[in-house]
Amino acid sequence: MTSFDLTPQKREELLGLLLGKLESYYADTDALRVSPPLDIEQIQTEVRELFESSGSELEATNTLVEKLKTFSVHTPHPDYFGLYNPRANFAGILSDIITAYFNPQLAAWSHSPFAAEVESFLIKEFGQRFGYPSANADGVFATGGAEANLTAVLCALKHTHPDYAVNGLMGLNKRPLVYCSHESHHSIVKATRMVGLGSDSVRNVAVQSNLTMDTEALSQLIQEDLDAGHQPFMVVGTAGTTGTGAIDNLSAIHSIAKQYNLWFHVDGAYGGSAIISNRLKPLLKGIEHSDSITMDAHKWMSVPMGTSMFLTQHPNILSETFSTSNNYMPKDAGGLQIVDPFNHSVQWSRRSLGLRVYLSLLFFGWDGYEEVINHQTDMGEYLRTSLTKNGWAITNQSALPVICFTHPEYANDSEFATYITSKVVKSGLAWVSTYPVQGTLKVRACITNYSTQKSNIDHLVQLVNDAKIEYEK
Repeated sequence: MTSFDLTPQKREELLGLLLGKLESYYADTDALRVSPPLDIEQIQTEVRELFESSGSELEATNTLVEKLKTFSVHTPHPDYFGLYNPRANFAGILSDIITAYFNPQLAAWSHSPFAAEVESFLIKEFGQRFGYPSANADGVFATGGAEANLTAVLCALKHTHPDYAVNGLMGLNKRPLVYCSHESHHSIVKATRMVGLGSDSVRNVAVQSNLTMDTEALSQLIQEDLDAGHQPFMVVGTAGTTGTGAIDNLSAIHSIAKQYNLWFHVDGAYGGSAIISNRLKPLLKGIEHSDSITMDAHKWMSVPMGTSMFLTQHPNILSETFSTSNNYMPKDAGGLQIVDPFNHSVQWSRRSLGLRVYLSLLFFGWDGYEEVINHQTDMGEYLRTSLTKNGWAITNQSALPVICFTHPEYANDSEFATYITSKVVKSGLAWVSTYPVQGTLKVRACITNYSTQKSNIDHLVQLVNDAKIEYEK
C-alpha cells in the first residue's frame, strides 16, 4: 500500500529541498519579473506535461516551485503596485506551516480548543480596538471579505426579520433592500444573490466628488423606497474602497441607519486596519457605532491570503443566524460555556485562520504593525508628490496609499491609461492597474508591500514617464 507519510529520510530530503528553494524565492523576489507573459496554451501544456511525467518526488516538488516562479504575478515583489495582495510576513508563513502539520479542525471547539480560543481572543481584541464594548464584541474569522460581507447580510436579515432563519424570504411581505455606494465592493451584490434577495435588492447610492457616499442621496433614496412599499434593512459604509481608497462618512451613515432602524455594516476589508495606526484611526470615526465590520487581515496586516474577520457588537446574532442541531458533531464540550464554531459561521469544517494573525502579533506586536502601516502610508504620499512633480495629476482623494492618476493632457482619454498600464505590466518591471474615476480610466497604483521603498517608487515614476513618451510618438 502507498505510504502517504513517505519515509523519514524522504521527508527530510524533500523539506530540505523545498525550504531552500522557498527561502531563495522569499529573499530574492525583487530579482524576478513582477509579471509573466500570459501564454495560455504554454501554461496549459506545462500543467499537463508535469502531471503526466513520471519523475521522483524530488523532481515533482522542484518543478512545481519553478513553474509557480515562472508563471505568477509576484505580489510579494516591492514593485507590485496592484490590488490588495501584500507580501506575506514570515510569521504568517510559519503559522501556515504549523497549521498544515497539525491540521486543526475548527468546526468543533473540543477538537482544537487552543486554536479556537486564539480566534475568540483576537475577535475580542479587534472588536475593542474598533470601539465595541468588551462584553458585546463577537465575530468569526472568514476566508475573505466576500464571506464576511455575506455573513453581514445574513445577520442583518436575521436581526431585522427575527423569523428569517426559519421562514426565509417566503416569510417576508415586503422587498428587503440594501444600500451601498457606487464605489462599494461587488461582494455585496454577490451576497444578495446568494441569499436569494437578488441583485435588484441592492440600491447603489450616488457618490460625491471625493467618491464617498452622498449621505443626502442615501436618505432620499431610503425614503423613496419606504414610500414605494419596500423594506430597507441594511446600509453598508465603506472604509477604503477597492478602487480609490475612499472612506465614507461613517458617522453620518450611522445617524441615518439609526433614524430608519437599519443594520449598519462597515466594509473595512482594506481600510479597517487603519484602526491600528494612531495617525490614521481618526479616519474611521463612527465605526464604533456600526453593527458589524469586515476587516481583511491578509491586506494591511500582511498575512497569507484568505484571512478575514467579521466583527459585531451583537453577541448572540451569529448563533441565532447559523446555529443548527445535529447528531454527529462531537459533544465533548457539551457542559462547557462555549459555542462550537460551526454554529457561529457560514463555514462548517474549516482550517485555523487566526494563528496567522496571532503569531504575527507575537512576533511584531501592535507597535510593529503601526510602524508598517504608517510606512506604507508615507510611501503613498511620496508617490503622490513624485508624480505631481513629474507633471502627473492625482485624481482621487484618499489618505490611504491608493493613488489614481493620469496626465492632464489626457485627462479624458481612457486609452492613455490603458496604454500606460499595459506598457508597465508587459515590461515585467512593475505592476499597476486601471480604474475608472469620474467616468474615465486612470492608472491606479497602491502600496501593498511593507518592503516597498522610495527607490521602488522612483522606478515606477520613471516607467510611467517613459511609457508616456512612447504613447506620444
